[in-house]
Amino acid sequence: MMVKLLLALALIVSILIPFGAFAAGEKSRGRYKTALAVNSFLFFGTLLVCTALFFTGNAFAAEETSAAANSSAGMICMAAALSTGLSCLGGGIAVSAAASAALGAISEDSSILGKSLIFVGLAEGVCLYGLIISFMIIGRL
Repeated sequence: MMVKLLLALALIVSILIPFGAFAAGEKSRGRYKTALAVNSFLFFGTLLVCTALFFTGNAFAAEETSAAANSSAGMICMAAALSTGLSCLGGGIAVSAAASAALGAISEDSSILGKSLIFVGLAEGVCLYGLIISFMIIGRL
């Protein structure tokens, strides 16, 4: 239990350190990219260590099959969380690009409002697809 608590703490710290360093001082595009790269490296590194420690793949005795079922349930929950989280991350990046371009285009010519909203809606659809997939994954639990 203590190991899980320490790894959860390491995961939280791996997220907070890069963005805390980014928040202090002048904000620039280079600093943002550096903070994002460090955050990704620390987050996925901690995730790999957690996966290696928690899902070792040991053979279980007959009386410990419930523990094996809990391990597979944890992987199912992780898959659902990743499908939702990564699709929302991608959708957020797409919406930020499409919405800012749409606002600029609408300010010049207001007749293209409907066309630009279609592109923003398509980008938001990616998030919904990820959420639907995570509901389908959890439904198999």
